[in-house]
Amino acid sequence: MKSISLLLLVGALIATPALADTNNGDLAWQNGDYATAINEWRPLAIAGDPDAQVHLGQAYQLGRGVPLDLKLAEDWFRRAAQQGSDGGKDNYGLVLFQTGKRAEAMPYIEDAAGRGNARAQYILGTALFNGDMIAKDWPRAYALMTRASVAGVPAAKTSLAQMDKYIPLDQRQRGLALAGAFEAHASRDAISAAPATQHPHISVENLLASRPAVGAPEVRQSKSAIETAAPASVGIKPAVAKSAVNKPEAPQTPVTPPSGNWRVQFGAYSDEAKARALWPALRERIPALRPYSAFAIKAGPLTRLRAGPLISRAAAEKLCTSVRASGQTCIPIAP
Repeated sequence: MKSISLLLLVGALIATPALADTNNGDLAWQNGDYATAINEWRPLAIAGDPDAQVHLGQAYQLGRGVPLDLKLAEDWFRRAAQQGSDGGKDNYGLVLFQTGKRAEAMPYIEDAAGRGNARAQYILGTALFNGDMIAKDWPRAYALMTRASVAGVPAAKTSLAQMDKYIPLDQRQRGLALAGAFEAHASRDAISAAPATQHPHISVENLLASRPAVGAPEVRQSKSAIETAAPASVGIKPAVAKSAVNKPEAPQTPVTPPSGNWRVQFGAYSDEAKARALWPALRERIPALRPYSAFAIKAGPLTRLRAGPLISRAAAEKLCTSVRASGQTCIPIAP
């Protein structure tokens, strides 16, 4: 972990990008003009802008506007991760896992799960159930799979039903309590501090080929769930099952917005009028935004469009999940 921290520090020292406007590319992407989006993002990514690097990485990961190339996707995510970008780190871990570098991916997967990334929660929940590359812990596994299911990862619902058959009731109840804690305090510390339940460790070759505990089947990762669940911190429309998305634990549009100092950000625009004009259109198109207020924050030559207030990171991530499903970029902003 010290070497990773040093790598991030070195990356921050040698690559401090200028503030850049990636939103022309975002708009082109949302309109299906992938070639234009790539042309907008590429020079910014090369200049060191981490948001553009994450965008470009996902384009290569999906094969839109560029040939599908997981090695190039991994490289762009790594560059963003080295600068401390949460979106870069989350996507870097996921593409490492996708390409079979699972041991290398797991620290990033754990961090991403702690930040509320649904794909990472699905992967980590499976690992914890099977006891692969991490100590088996069924309450945490059940909690994370519950959160992934609520967030709309299609395969998580199936895995959760399978867990129901083999995890004892008292451990499932603990898992549900942990799931509530994860939602309210979405951080890596909350997950790491969860009490582990001791089970015999089973040696396996990899996560997909894990052997089940005695009397319980393995829970296998679904490739489609890993590749198509909502992307983290990037405005690329996910291919998720609507039936899963439409079953949240609580209403997505509260009667009154909660208090708090968290915000969500939709982009940074060189044209302040353009930023302000976007908000009415967003509220009309995305019902989950209607209870909230807009904030236009000046940052040098750019105007950052944000909405809030929200009580916690978990609340901001939940709102961003609804926003990203419409194809709009959304990033939680800490107080």
